[in-house]
Order: sequence, then C-alpha cells, then structure tokens
Amino acid sequence: MALFQLNVNGTTHELDIDPSTPILWVLRDHLNLVGTKYGCGIAQCGACTVHLNGVAVRSCQLPISAVGNNTLTTIEGLSEKGEHPVQKAWIEHDVPQCGYCQAGQIMSASALLEANPNPSDEEIESAMNGNLCRCGTYTRIKAAIKTASNS
Repeated sequence: MALFQLNVNGTTHELDIDPSTPILWVLRDHLNLVGTKYGCGIAQCGACTVHLNGVAVRSCQLPISAVGNNTLTTIEGLSEKGEHPVQKAWIEHDVPQCGYCQAGQIMSASALLEANPNPSDEEIESAMNGNLCRCGTYTRIKAAIKTASNS
C-alpha cells in the first residue's frame, strides 16, 4: 500500500492503496464515481475513458502510480448538470440506446473537441476509433460530435 493524492474533478483525494490499482477501480470502488464503466479490461473498448490532463485515456489499464500530480476528469466532472456541448448534442441526436458505452464515447469526443474544435469527418473517425458501441450508433455519434463542434 502507498499513499496517493489524486486530483479528480477538481477535488483532491488522499488514498492509501496498492500502486498497481487501475484508476477505473479507484474511481468506482474508492471514490464512488461509477459513471466510468468497465468494458473489456484490456483498454480496447473505450467504456472506461477518462481525461488525464485533458487527454482521453483508458482507465482500466492506467495504474494509480502513473497518475502522479496530473488531473483526472470523469464523466461526472465534465459538466455539473450535463450541459457540456457534447452531452447536449448526444441528447439532440438521440445517440444512446443501451447507454453503456456512452460515458467513454462522450469523454473521447470532448477531448477531441478540446484539442480540435472543428474536426473533419476523418479526424472524428480517427479520434473515436477504439470506442466500441455494441448498438451501432456510430452515425449518430459522428453527427453529435459535428453538432457539438459548432456550439
């Protein structure tokens, strides 16, 4: 066990935890931030995507020891009332079906738009590659990202 100070959604948390514990389980089991989902456990599906200093990363394979003094943002910290442009566009385009992958999809999309406010279709496809949706709402996801980019 080791003592870590973790900045999540603007709040510092002190945790005495095994250094190899993936951030996904720190968030869900220790901080009760359950919006970030477990999908595959091997960083291939995107359900567990969070931001590390604004960059989309897979939390299921990121150990707490690798985070250091960096800032983490989860879906709960993206916007207090679901008013982020990507979240609004998701609703406008009726993106979710089952909804399981949506937190990871939204976190990847919002990181893309932070880095590139007006992405091309190819840039959207590249940034969202690896975020899997079993319901197949990829067309609506792309449309929502385009709408959010114009916000």
